[in-house]
Amino acid sequence: MSSPRFATPKAFLVVATAVGTLTACGDKPPAQQGMGAVPVTVVTLQPTAVTLTRELPGRTTPFLIAEIRPQVDGIIEQRLFIEGGSVKAGQPLYQIDDATYQAAYASAKATLARAEATLHSARLNARRSTDLVAINAVSKQDDENSAAALQLAEADVAAAKAAVRSAGVVLGDARISAPISGRIGKSSVTQGALVTANQQQPLAIIQQLDPIYVDLTQASAEWLELQKAIAAGRVKSDLDLPVTILLEDGTPYSREGKLAFSEVSVDPTTGSFALRVVVPNPDHILLPGMYVRALVRMGVRQDALLAPQQGILRDPRGHTNAMVVDKDGKVEVRAVRVSQAIGDQWLVEDGLAPGDRVIIEGLQKIQPGVPVQPTEAGAALPAAAAASAPAPAAATTGQ
Repeated sequence: MSSPRFATPKAFLVVATAVGTLTACGDKPPAQQGMGAVPVTVVTLQPTAVTLTRELPGRTTPFLIAEIRPQVDGIIEQRLFIEGGSVKAGQPLYQIDDATYQAAYASAKATLARAEATLHSARLNARRSTDLVAINAVSKQDDENSAAALQLAEADVAAAKAAVRSAGVVLGDARISAPISGRIGKSSVTQGALVTANQQQPLAIIQQLDPIYVDLTQASAEWLELQKAIAAGRVKSDLDLPVTILLEDGTPYSREGKLAFSEVSVDPTTGSFALRVVVPNPDHILLPGMYVRALVRMGVRQDALLAPQQGILRDPRGHTNAMVVDKDGKVEVRAVRVSQAIGDQWLVEDGLAPGDRVIIEGLQKIQPGVPVQPTEAGAALPAAAAASAPAPAAATTGQ
């Protein structure tokens, strides 16, 4: 019986070397086989016309205000309106006891009647004297006296008529009427109260609320910046653009206003000036003294550049930067200057130009100088990017 055959040490060395070589080739990581460009999403900037807006704080103010004060002395006999209601111009509000003024008016009318009777007599005497002086029946002096008496009687009648009108005005003032239409507040006096002419305290206040004013304040520095842009031709000003009013809870008011005027001087204590907007208010939603905000359209800027907010970054020093794809397909850092937010975008003032591709997604995976594979925002994923994804490894089986 023959003994078993054993492999020599030299044979074992050859087999181990071959197995080690195969294992090393199969375990080589994909990263060592070459790296591709990093996929990122970009937005290509294009110039567009933008309406520049500014959100300003303000408060509502009545369109018209009338403080009701008595023009004559007397006792309030009756209040003729409902507190908090609407009144029309000319509507009676208070009735003051007018017995004294009625008597004065009647006396003035009686004086006028007497003066008119005297005038009639003087007119007859003057006519008779004119006829008699023509035939030398009376002296010329008597005729002149008759003419003077006639003129005096005419003057007395004119004075009596003026006194009647004056007494009538005073009598009419005893009935206080609304000078304007609007909403009237509470009455400061009740029936039986004594009031005096032109007293300091008003009896009531009427406010016209439709339309209504919204008084805004704007910093003078912002106004100067806008004027420079208009002078340079970058912005086209149009003060007829509508103004959107935002209520205290942030909801837009249903009706838009119109800029009425801007103040001609700057408040030295705040460095701001006033703007006034007229807003329709038929439903009286806006009440005097309410705090609101207004989106004022200051003008239209042609060829403006808007960059997405997620593509504008700030470094620890507060500088504003953007990552863009250069002509070689690599990441480039640009220092940019933005002025205001318009929706979810920034208005770019400097640092970017039309056609620049601003990176908005994939910022965590890139750094300056790294090659990237840009995809326009909203576009489908390129086939090359899908093909670059690593395929799952094949399963191995043992013999």
